[in-house]
Amino acid sequence: MHELGMCEAIVEAALRRADGRPVRGMRVRVGGHPVDRGVIEQGVRVAALGTLAEGAGIDLVLEPLSVRCARCGAETPVDSALALAACPACGAVDVRTAGHEDVVLESITVDAPADEEVTP
Repeated sequence: MHELGMCEAIVEAALRRADGRPVRGMRVRVGGHPVDRGVIEQGVRVAALGTLAEGAGIDLVLEPLSVRCARCGAETPVDSALALAACPACGAVDVRTAGHEDVVLESITVDAPADEEVTP
């Protein structure tokens, strides 16, 4: 269950960046193997319980890997573990992955510090 650890790391990173301010939103880019959007969103909500990020919205951008087949030349997004082993177009097993496997906290939205005046 690597998703839980990933969700905890997302919340921890957001809290570090927030520097003591309540987190209202996070934009996260996930590249790599297919993940379930609902599982990640719920995991982040659970990881944020009891923290300054509790209730924060999450804007999740998923960028799956793709595979390129050496035999037929097809390039297709990976939507299952089988696609990593065999070309979804022709079934050949000579496929190479393209893309990146990373999780990036692109931005956060925080409340202004209490001592900072907000001007219209």
